[in-house]
Amino acid sequence: MSLLQVEGLTVRFGGAAALDALDLEVPEGAFVALLGGSGSGKSTLLRTIAGFVAPAAGRILLGGVDLAPLPPERRPLHMMFQSYALFPHMSVADNVGYGLRRAGAATAERIRRVGAALEMVGLEAFARRRPAALSGGQQQRVALARALILRPRLLLLDEPLGALDAALRERTGAELRALQRATGSAFLMVTHDQAEALALADRVAVLEQGRVIQQGTPRELWDRPATRFVAGFLGAANIIEGVALADGGVDCPALPATLRPAVPHGKPPGSPVALALRAERIGFGDEGLPAVVTEATYRGGASLLTLRTSGGAVLRALWPEASGPAPEHAVTLSWEPSALVPLA
Repeated sequence: MSLLQVEGLTVRFGGAAALDALDLEVPEGAFVALLGGSGSGKSTLLRTIAGFVAPAAGRILLGGVDLAPLPPERRPLHMMFQSYALFPHMSVADNVGYGLRRAGAATAERIRRVGAALEMVGLEAFARRRPAALSGGQQQRVALARALILRPRLLLLDEPLGALDAALRERTGAELRALQRATGSAFLMVTHDQAEALALADRVAVLEQGRVIQQGTPRELWDRPATRFVAGFLGAANIIEGVALADGGVDCPALPATLRPAVPHGKPPGSPVALALRAERIGFGDEGLPAVVTEATYRGGASLLTLRTSGGAVLRALWPEASGPAPEHAVTLSWEPSALVPLA
């Protein structure tokens, strides 16, 4: 069941479309990540849903209710900004309880709910501290508690982990996911980090030039990217160019080889075809496509190889061991037909 429905949303800044007839759905209780490059419209979409930007066209429905007539403070959602926007002169407890106080909650009720919220994020011992005395991860949890204490049906998060270092991002991301599951609120998170989106979200929507070009589960987007942009943006898949053959195959002179993807490309003979091939789907053996290693990059328990085929194509493949073959080493590549994904 959809909690949020965005239909044909268009936002213009100075005549240029920041959002271009964008459609999006967020299921009830889901964690959805908005993924895309700079200028793709991710933050603009979040701010428009929150009510800080007026759309030129389209509708935003939350639980079937049109949000257009409602100002930001009356929308049944909350937005957590990347800067966390904590009040420096207030204690942690006062920051968390600020929304309840403005809503006129009774003192006893406010104290009870603030205590429960701080316990939920593991900050009970920090209630009297000021934000300046907290680490970045602790400040993020204060901002989360302040947002969740209002029990929003939808929480909007703009790069919530962007200000944290790599180790803290991973730990705090896991905490964020656990909080989402514990509260049952739907989360809509903006990120430019593909690994973060794939690890945390139930569903991912990829934006390009103000439109959602593909949305689905992380596995659906990884295994079956719809376009060149999605294939390249998520994991930098190999893109193999070719020409459609009458029997359904694809002639790829740069390999050189004739490929036969398991999923039909649907193109008439002679039409250009592009296929995505993930690095981890390429195997090594005695039979297949000859190639030469041009570069080997250490990746912990594996090595990422850059390879050149006799036809001049450059491919990337994942060698399953830390010590991969050295440059100029000859290898033989193979893959299953299901690994080849035709792109729009």
